[in-house]
Amino acid sequence: MQAIVITAAGGPETLQLQQVDTPTPAAHQVLVRVQAAGVNRPDVLIRQGKYAGTGDVAGMVPGLEIAGVVEQCGAAVTRWQPGDAVCALLPAGGYAEYAAVDAAHCLPVPVGWSPAEAASLPETVFTVWHNVFERGALQPDETLLVHGGSSGIGITAVQLAHALGSKVAATAGSAAKCAAVRELGADWAINYKEEDFEAVLREAGGVDVVLDMIGGDYTAKNLRLLRSDGRLVFINAMQGSRGEFNALEVMQRRLTITGSTLRPRSAEFKAHLAAAVERHVWPLLTAGQFRPVIYRTFALAEAQQAHELMESSEHIGKIVLIVD
Repeated sequence: MQAIVITAAGGPETLQLQQVDTPTPAAHQVLVRVQAAGVNRPDVLIRQGKYAGTGDVAGMVPGLEIAGVVEQCGAAVTRWQPGDAVCALLPAGGYAEYAAVDAAHCLPVPVGWSPAEAASLPETVFTVWHNVFERGALQPDETLLVHGGSSGIGITAVQLAHALGSKVAATAGSAAKCAAVRELGADWAINYKEEDFEAVLREAGGVDVVLDMIGGDYTAKNLRLLRSDGRLVFINAMQGSRGEFNALEVMQRRLTITGSTLRPRSAEFKAHLAAAVERHVWPLLTAGQFRPVIYRTFALAEAQQAHELMESSEHIGKIVLIVD
């Protein structure tokens, strides 16, 4: 089959279309004929060799989320049948014509959704559900602050929090991006290049949960904004993993600092998370309370250009590879 292979840790030019062996599904896996694969920020870090625990990336096929059609089922698989349309989370291997996926990490393609739209779901929805609603325990009538509101994670967090009855603030880097997140349900959209998000939201009374992918000097600002019993959840640290803060504030207001990475988690954890997402999020998709936001699609052979766009941060929403 054809697949995009990382030839060495480095820039987008290290992504090359090559012929590789089609995977054979294990007993608990399904073989999916991939129709679309989502492009995510962790894909960039993996390609660069900067994703913790990845090891040597030379020869790896990247790609953490796909949509396609089940071609073959392992002997222990009971839910899926050949011909079923699924989207799935996987640790690698999505940028390819075929992928072997744990059957418990697959979900049905939502009715009426295209393969590209379905492929935009797993990585972001799994990440947001676990970090905002499980670790962050966001409740209706509480306020969520999402940094990077126009990213794939951002548009997912904004829509899910809004749909489940929370207020939402989001930061973004342009007027167009701010307008986009307001349209998706954000109550506040703050252009961080023109305004101090801490000052704006302090005047609004603070927030209960922060979903942060920035780190660095945002850490102290996030903590100062949290109301008593607030939760700061890290999913990345694009501006640095270190930040100073006042520990007395954490104690006095009973703040929680937490975070997670999804890719290294166990297959069992991801299976439980998939079940939770299907139970809580899939009905929102069916009801039209969440919509896909696809910024641009590329052919599989154009993975380099897709990564260049991802690194530019110009996009609003998801970038998807189409596998023909």
